[in-house]
Amino acid sequence: MKPKFVISETFSVAWKRVKKQLWVLAGLLIGYSILSFALRAFAIPMQDSTAGTIIISVVIILLSVIFSLGYMRNIFQTLDDEEPRFSAYGEQAKNVVIYFLASLIIGLIVFIGCLLFIIPGIYLAIRLQFVLASIVEENTGIIDSLRRSWEITKGQTLPLFFLALTMIGIILLGFILLGVGIFVAVPLVYTMYGYVFRKLNDTSNNDITTNELTI
Repeated sequence: MKPKFVISETFSVAWKRVKKQLWVLAGLLIGYSILSFALRAFAIPMQDSTAGTIIISVVIILLSVIFSLGYMRNIFQTLDDEEPRFSAYGEQAKNVVIYFLASLIIGLIVFIGCLLFIIPGIYLAIRLQFVLASIVEENTGIIDSLRRSWEITKGQTLPLFFLALTMIGIILLGFILLGVGIFVAVPLVYTMYGYVFRKLNDTSNNDITTNELTI
């Protein structure tokens, strides 16, 4: 099956959008990193007890899930050439349980796949990677989001594999650049992910074509 996206175009469109909102997207990521670090530091004295460890772990996981959902909404706002809004995090609170349970299911499926000589795990991770985007963009439930990701990635496994390698390279480059580059790399990778989701999903109303690169 013909690839539904081109990596170079995906990168170019994502970079164009991220540049417009870089301070906001990077600022949100930095804020989350600081809050997460503060929680972990605060948790050190509490880790002497089982109850304390459980409570802090739940809080950190909850914070991570809320951030992932809200940030993904911010990414779609960026792709729509809108300013990312902090209210997105409150709006996505309704999807916390759905995304958490869907993530557990994916983790279990991929883990089992990895036990079968690694490659099946990679394949399954690629096919199910758009659960987050589906939940945020389409308000799908647990099963529907899994099904949706599986449907739109059919026949696109190899292009998505190369895309994943590209994204990993961008993240590694971000770490190499004194670490601070990660606050540019992460928004860029998220935006590439959101853009490809829309391309695979054929949402023509929200599609961004290469013509926009000349604007």
